[in-house]
Amino acid sequence: MGHGKLKKFAENETFRLLLQPDASEIASRTEDGALLLHDHPVKGHWGDMMFEKKQPLIIELGCGKGEYTIALAERHPEYNYIGVDIKGARLWKGAKYATEHGLPNVAFLRTRIEFLPALFAEGEVSEIWLTFSDPQMKSENSRLTSPVFLERYRRLLIPGGIVHLKTDSRFLYEYTRAVTEENALPCLAATTDLYSTGPSVLEKESKGRLKDIEALFSVQTFYETMFLGMGIPITYQAFTLENDGELRSPESFDEAYWRQAEGPRRSFSHNPSKKNGI
Repeated sequence: MGHGKLKKFAENETFRLLLQPDASEIASRTEDGALLLHDHPVKGHWGDMMFEKKQPLIIELGCGKGEYTIALAERHPEYNYIGVDIKGARLWKGAKYATEHGLPNVAFLRTRIEFLPALFAEGEVSEIWLTFSDPQMKSENSRLTSPVFLERYRRLLIPGGIVHLKTDSRFLYEYTRAVTEENALPCLAATTDLYSTGPSVLEKESKGRLKDIEALFSVQTFYETMFLGMGIPITYQAFTLENDGELRSPESFDEAYWRQAEGPRRSFSHNPSKKNGI
């Protein structure tokens, strides 16, 4: 491990707004290998323990360096935001920025997404953002919009809570659309080319349920800017999990077709230039 990473990990320990529970605190395995989760003290108490005041809670899963989480938090001081990622070296940048700028409505959580039910109470989360998630084309249950993950989100979200998916992956977009249609999940907005669609169309489609449509266009991650520069369309959809039944995998999704249509995944260094905002 490089000296730079060790320095970041050491500094992470000093950030009050960065929670890094040890996996052994919140998860264990039974003799037959089943996962058991154990509630962390922060569960149900984020407003008391990690923020200056209680406000609606919005989380970003796979937040990387946290630029999207921070940008939304700066636009909306009336909400509390948590960026979630498993990579401590990535979270360091967002946590350092939020600490140095004294942002009262930002926190970061280093954990696996599978452990979320041990860290958030039922109905504690208002919205979930998935920004440029790995489409996991070979493993459905690893996709962050699969029924396996949506079941977890459903327990955490308030009634009518929104899931946002913003991605360059047409494969993941089409898969998610198929999941929502298979399970009759209300779709608030969907477009295969966000920047050609424009805010007014999304405002009309969502009937005012999306609170800050302009942020979809003005808040961009480093990689989103790169994809746009390459002429790759950015897709977006927002939906709710208002369905009490068991969530099913989509029978209509042509996985082979969309995998071929997407082609090889684009890959970039995780150490972009300093032009990357925070």
